Order: sequence, then structure tokens, then C-alpha cells
Amino acid sequence: MPHASDPAEERSTTVRRSALRMQQPLDRFTVFDRVAFLIGTVAAVWLATLLVLQGFRTWWGLGLALVVWALLAYLALPRLHKMLSDLYVPDYFFGRTRTVDGLLGDPVNLAVDGSFEQLDAVMRRAGWHTADEISPSSTWGIIVSTLTRRSYPTAPVSNLYLFGRRQDVAYQQEVAGNPKQRHHVRFWHTPPGWPLPGGARVDWLGAGTYDTDVGLSLFTLQITHRIDEDTDVERDFVVSSATTADDSVRVRVLSDFTTGYHSRNGGGDRFITDGDLPILDLSEVEPSLTDTTLTASYVAEKRARPPMTTIFGAVVVLVGAVLSGLDIVNALADTAGLDEIEIAALWIVLGVFALALVIQIVLAISMLRGGRRARNTLIVLLTITIIGAAVSYLDGTIALGLDFALLNATVQCLGLLALTTDSAGAWSRRRLTDDLEPAPHEAPAS
Repeated sequence: MPHASDPAEERSTTVRRSALRMQQPLDRFTVFDRVAFLIGTVAAVWLATLLVLQGFRTWWGLGLALVVWALLAYLALPRLHKMLSDLYVPDYFFGRTRTVDGLLGDPVNLAVDGSFEQLDAVMRRAGWHTADEISPSSTWGIIVSTLTRRSYPTAPVSNLYLFGRRQDVAYQQEVAGNPKQRHHVRFWHTPPGWPLPGGARVDWLGAGTYDTDVGLSLFTLQITHRIDEDTDVERDFVVSSATTADDSVRVRVLSDFTTGYHSRNGGGDRFITDGDLPILDLSEVEPSLTDTTLTASYVAEKRARPPMTTIFGAVVVLVGAVLSGLDIVNALADTAGLDEIEIAALWIVLGVFALALVIQIVLAISMLRGGRRARNTLIVLLTITIIGAAVSYLDGTIALGLDFALLNATVQCLGLLALTTDSAGAWSRRRLTDDLEPAPHEAPAS
């Protein structure tokens, strides 16, 4: 005879299932990256400490203060924020994005039903431009345009995260050709079958804010854009521009999607919202042949281009290989006083080091082509090198001063920090994750 079900147990099971469905889905390929991220964080703090200790021993070493600030503001502090926020920031969707540091970012204030082709067509017709990917050239471009007040309609935007990944696409509109002030909105496609609070389903979620100026982040000391406090005005502007550009766009509103509230984003900017969530229905939008071509070109370019952190990591690895190669040349040039056996042993050791350098170069090239195992192998090699240098420094075998040894340690640390970023890890895994979640132009049906 079957046992009677326990209502309390059934309710508890239902609550657990509901909580799991509300979680932001995590990438299952993160364990290795999180361990590497922790090692990179320790390396950043260690490197900053070394630079401070060595820099203040000489008057000219005070110039390293700028380097130390950059390490702390852009590497060490963000990583410490990320590690701590993973512990105390709730892991479920509650209408907020996250910064790369793990801090709570801009509010989610917009949703879309439709494919990426439809979304891209409407936004282009409304006068929006897709933001450039963050790269050395685009970063330099926005610095120059900001200082000279020169127009840059496709300037990059900082990355925000939802569902454990950065935005799939970002759009912007400059105001009077001034890159300091711009409308911009980021979009993320939702995982298949994932429900909003209350059970509604949409294809895309967006976060729209208006940049008013450039300043320092209150929390990380980084240079960033400051946003207008009333994010609802920007949300309504995005909706109005879409409906004006295409008569087939329909809008419905989830009233009181969240309780109206005020808070601060990851840059420390205050914002307020009434908690409503407009949903743009683009199911009747018909992209033209030109729209489809532009969308396909954007998707192909975005998927093929490695992020700046991966490029920087590869360059740093190659620089480290060159520096180690110079060490080999110096050792070969200084064989005075050695007998034949010692010279032969030296050649063997140098041969092993030379082989390791060639392997690093091959791995760096493979990583730039999208090799996931190449990146993981380089992380392991850099970690071993850094740990070896740290042990040698602590036991007095080597002394890290303002010299070649410190330069080499700095290069190794920077390489590890670059390769253990979220963007570098996500790009190296894109071929695997492409099979697990829909591509931006293959949004799940609502």
C-alpha cells in the first residue's frame, strides 16, 4: 500500500525546485577558472607589495606609485571584490546585473520577445549603434575622443554580467557628438526555459542607462562613466525609440516587476526605479536583407575576435619567452671557469629551457586561435613559474629588486592575471558553450 504523501514535504520540494529555477545558471566549466582566478589574485597582491617595497627604497622609484595604483585599481581590488561578492551576493535573479568585480550593477529594466535579427533590425532603424568590443584600439579611441570631444558613435561599453556571462550585445547613441554623454542599453538572451519571477518568459533582458560624464568609480577607483540617477527615463527612451522606428513593435508592461527602490551600481552611482518592466514584442518585425546581412556580419566578427585580455595574455607570454631567451644567451656567453662537463650540463639545461620557450610560443598562438587546452596549459605553466619565483624569493635564493628578476616576475604575473579573467575563460570555452546555450541570433522561443 503506497505511503500517503506529506503535504509539508511536497511543499518543501516545490520551494526547492522553484529556487533552483530562479538561479542564474552557472557555467559548468568554472572550477579550473576559479582556482586559477584565486592564484592570480594572490599574484596581483604579491606583485603590488613587491613594487611598493622596492619602489620606495630609491627616490626615483616613487614613479612606481602609478603602476601600483593601476595594479590595485584594475587587478587586485576587482579580484578581491569578485571573491568576496561570490560569498555574499545572492545567486539568483532579482533584477540586477553584476560588474566584472561581482558587485551589483545596473538594474534590469527592459525585456524583449523576438530573435536577434529582429532586435538588431529595430535598434538599427531607431538610430542605435552596436558598441565596439573592448580592445587596445577601441580603448585608445574612447580615451582620445573623450579628451578631444570628438564623436565616437560605436565606442565600447564596460561589461556587465547576467546569467554568469557578459552582455550579448550593447547599443548606444551619442548626444551631440559628445562621447561623455550617451544613451546605451545592454541585452542578454535568457537560457532556454528560464522563467522571470512570477513565471513570465521572455527572450531577452536588457539594462538601459544614460551616461552623464566620466569620473572615478567610488568602489574600485577605476575611470568609468557616471550614469543618470533616473534609469526609468532611459528605459522609456529605449522603448519610445523602438516603437517610433517600427510600427509593428508592440509593448506590454509587467507592472511592479520589482518593488520600486533606490540603490547604487558597481561604479557607486545612485539610481532609482519604479520597478516596472516593459516588454518589447518584436515577433511581427520583418528584417530586410540589409538588416540580416549586417546582423550576420556582427555576429561572425564578435565570435571570431578574441577579447583584449586573451590578446594581452598571449603578448605577455611571448614577452616572457623573449626575456627568458635573453637569460639563455647571457648564460651561454658566461662560461668562463667551467670545465667541459659543467659546460655540457649547462647546454642540456639551456636546451630544456629553449624547448619550454618554443612550447609556450606554440601554446600562445594556439590560444589566440581559440584553443581551450592551450590556455589552461599556459595558466598551469605560469602558476608553476610564479610559485617557483615566490619560493626562491622567500628562502633568499633570489633577491627581487628593481632589476631583471622583478621585471620577469611582473611579466609572469600579468600574463596569469590576463588569462584568468572571466572574458578570457568564456572566449576559450565558446565552442563548448555554443552547444549548451543558444547563440545571440538563435534566441529561445518564449
